[in-house]
Amino acid sequence: MKVAAITDDGKTISLHFGRAAYYMVMTVEEGKIIERELRDKLGHNHFANEAHHQDEPGQPHGMGADSHDKHLRMSEEIADCEALLCRGMGRGAYISMEKRNIRPIVTNIAEIEEAVLAYARGEIVDHVEKLH
Repeated sequence: MKVAAITDDGKTISLHFGRAAYYMVMTVEEGKIIERELRDKLGHNHFANEAHHQDEPGQPHGMGADSHDKHLRMSEEIADCEALLCRGMGRGAYISMEKRNIRPIVTNIAEIEEAVLAYARGEIVDHVEKLH
């Protein structure tokens, strides 16, 4: 299985999905990490030159079609992963990952390897109360 985590340093899980610079993708087999790959990640700064989006009437921030499109573009690099680990994420991005069939998980675990192995063992807790 492949599991992605958002990161800025390749070791710890970043606090915010949209602002993180990279994905650390780890391949797990038989409970062990057998491969690590640092992949570039689009973030909010990559969309700065695009027309500024406006939230759609009746939709909370980050939940409109424009935001969903950006979230999907951000996740293209991890389309081969079954899960995405982060320590903070907007509700719109969380829903966009689910629609892409990537399981988003908001964790309290800061260290990537520890979180990936907890996920592989089925022991990780998804703190959806931290969605913003």
